[in-house]
Amino acid sequence: MERRRVNASNIRSVGYDRANRVLEVEFTNGSIFQYSGVSEEVHRRFMSAPSPGSCFQDQIEEHFPGTRVR
Repeated sequence: MERRRVNASNIRSVGYDRANRVLEVEFTNGSIFQYSGVSEEVHRRFMSAPSPGSCFQDQIEEHFPGTRVR
């Protein structure tokens, strides 16, 4: 999955697979997590948020199951 860099203190890059509704987040510590069931709208809000880190905590981390892939 191709990821795009984001301007956040704890998140390095973000990718999204529309077909499978999977959001992939690479953190600055090198770990990568995939979150399933994420809608395109949630992904769009996350990518355009003034504070991606806060948006991630509020709208993704607490609401979607995550699996560590690295």
